[in-house]
Amino acid sequence: LNAAIRMMINVIIKFHQAVVVDRTMYISGQLGLDVASGQLVDGGVQAQAKQALINMGEILKAAGCSYNNVVKTTVLLSDINDFHSVNEVYKTFFSSNFPARAAYQVAALPRGGLVEIEAVAVLGPLSDS
Repeated sequence: LNAAIRMMINVIIKFHQAVVVDRTMYISGQLGLDVASGQLVDGGVQAQAKQALINMGEILKAAGCSYNNVVKTTVLLSDINDFHSVNEVYKTFFSSNFPARAAYQVAALPRGGLVEIEAVAVLGPLSDS
């Protein structure tokens, strides 16, 4: 694992950022944490969504993948009314091969986060068959 991912692992608690079974990678929920400081980024839900997706991208890159390999995401929001704002950021990372997605409002997220995003990705080339 690269240094950025190791830092993310140690930010909250020691847990796997991703688990690979066969060709499927299950990526743990990503908060909008700055990996250098271990703190949530400033700027509200859009800034946190962007950072969460950047963090996810580092995990994907470490596995030799990109956002195009993601087939399913789950977006957890502290306020479902932020869905549109998060979607504006989300669509800048997923511009084609849109993954299936679910979004839920939750009672609370770790560290008082506003958004958390988890994903399932398929390693290697994808086919439509």
